[in-house]
Amino acid sequence: MAAPLLCARDLQFMLYELFDSESLTQRPRYADHSVETFNAAIDTAQSIAEKYFLPIRKKVDEQQPTFDGKNVHMIPEIKVAVDAATQAGFVSSTSDYELGGMQLPLIVAGVASSYLSAAGSTTMGYLALSSANANLIENHGSAEQIETWVKPIRSGRFAGTMAMTEPSAGSGLADLTTTAIPAGDGTYRIRGNKIFISGGDHELNENIVHLVLARIKGAPAGVKGISLFIVPKILVNADGSLGERNDVALAGLFHKMGGRGQTSTALSFGENDGAVGYLVGEEHRGLSYMFHMMNEARVMVGTNAACTALTGYQYSLDYARERLQGRLPSCKDPSSAPVNIVEHADVRRMLLAQKAYAEGAFALCMLGSQLADDKNTALSEKERLDAHTLLDFLTPIIKTWPSEYGPKANDLAIQILGGHGYINEHPVEMFYRDNRLNPIHEGTTGIQSLDLLGRKLPMNNLAGYRAFLATVQSTIDEALTGDLAPIADNLSGAVATLEKTTEHLLGAMLEKPIDLVMANSVKYLELFGHVVIAWLWLRQGLVAQSGLAAKPHEADTHFYLGKLQAMKYFYNFELPLIDVWSKNLLDLDATFYEMDNNWF
Repeated sequence: MAAPLLCARDLQFMLYELFDSESLTQRPRYADHSVETFNAAIDTAQSIAEKYFLPIRKKVDEQQPTFDGKNVHMIPEIKVAVDAATQAGFVSSTSDYELGGMQLPLIVAGVASSYLSAAGSTTMGYLALSSANANLIENHGSAEQIETWVKPIRSGRFAGTMAMTEPSAGSGLADLTTTAIPAGDGTYRIRGNKIFISGGDHELNENIVHLVLARIKGAPAGVKGISLFIVPKILVNADGSLGERNDVALAGLFHKMGGRGQTSTALSFGENDGAVGYLVGEEHRGLSYMFHMMNEARVMVGTNAACTALTGYQYSLDYARERLQGRLPSCKDPSSAPVNIVEHADVRRMLLAQKAYAEGAFALCMLGSQLADDKNTALSEKERLDAHTLLDFLTPIIKTWPSEYGPKANDLAIQILGGHGYINEHPVEMFYRDNRLNPIHEGTTGIQSLDLLGRKLPMNNLAGYRAFLATVQSTIDEALTGDLAPIADNLSGAVATLEKTTEHLLGAMLEKPIDLVMANSVKYLELFGHVVIAWLWLRQGLVAQSGLAAKPHEADTHFYLGKLQAMKYFYNFELPLIDVWSKNLLDLDATFYEMDNNWF
């Protein structure tokens, strides 16, 4: 029997026990929904994943898209699978009924799409980026732009991208050189080059809608002079039909180590008369608009990393339960039968670490989805504002912790399979390659750490940081009255370490060279992320303990005990690492800062 893509019981635990998503049906936006409709969407996604994406997973990895100088070519099964997911509504699962959406809560849509992500990897990026593109235009575009571009994206006629990165600028958006010149008719002519544009060209949809960052002639230097434009691959007539080809050309494809189902492109805008572009919102506010899509994409990247870790864990767990090899150290009889390798303590160590990383990361991403939904649909203005504050603060961690520890989980899955782990007859080596892209996607770990320490932390008088501390303290207070009090005490000590470190760094930013303080920002992000995951494991532990108190059937008893053991692992083996990281941060360790270029 093949290993499951994901653990269905764990998804139900996350959705209904940990995050109480059933309560969302009390909100007006979700009044038509129920647990039954939520589960129906998840079951549909699982069915599509297993029927269309899983059978072609290896073929997609082995046969990358190609470019003949005119058109992109990919295996035809990709379009069949993407069309199936599109027709089932997964480009628009969270959008309004009026736009063809299911109006699902973000957290439910996130669980449903996890099956598609686990089976399809970055092939699902075509749908996810299209949805995020449409969300941005809905929030910041005009009514005409919504009619012209969003509705065809939601229906699956059009696809969407985000086009930011340039060959010379990379992640330094302040230095982008793509230009926009007013054409006198309300449109602009866009000229420039963009690279690493995911889904930038393909034949899966009738049209592709690029959201392009560019600088209008005479705009201020730096990020304050950036505007945002809708630049379609094919122009659209007034009646919605396709017109002539826009001046957007595919310059070439990049071939990545993983995630090979989605094209990665170099695009050239305006090689001839200039690509027609339509301004979104106001001039010079493009980056603030683009952050709407970027932040959604960052949660998406974190979730993809978590799902890839989860499916690798499920595969290696299944393998460990079936694979016979060796005997326990206590067995001295060479004629005795070998044991399943899951019986070896070191294999259980690696499985437990995967479980702690993957399920902790997934809980974090589901928290992000819940906060994003609360920001828009919570019943009181205060709840909406509080959710926005906490989500904005945690976004660098939601993106980064899963994308750093997801590959670590996949690395352990390879190790469990031994020699079978690094050959492509098993998918765990592919999971690792796919997941290794995520620490780079949507802002590297270093960029996210600078954002957390240099911007998100001090923002609005530490509002996000204080909101997080208050939220964690409420969980600690709840746990202190029960059997998990020792774990709560441990988390309380970790929070104290975080607070001491944070206070020291805030002071250092006012007194020391900022480059020195920021030199260890990645360790601050990792420290903070570990505290967040420890908190979420305590929350999972509390729910598991409550489940055990209800004297469930045997399968659920094992499930809850597994949760408690994974929590114990994280607290005993992972959380203590923050003390080392804290010491380096408190000392303002200058090892990286003082290293001279000539010494390498």
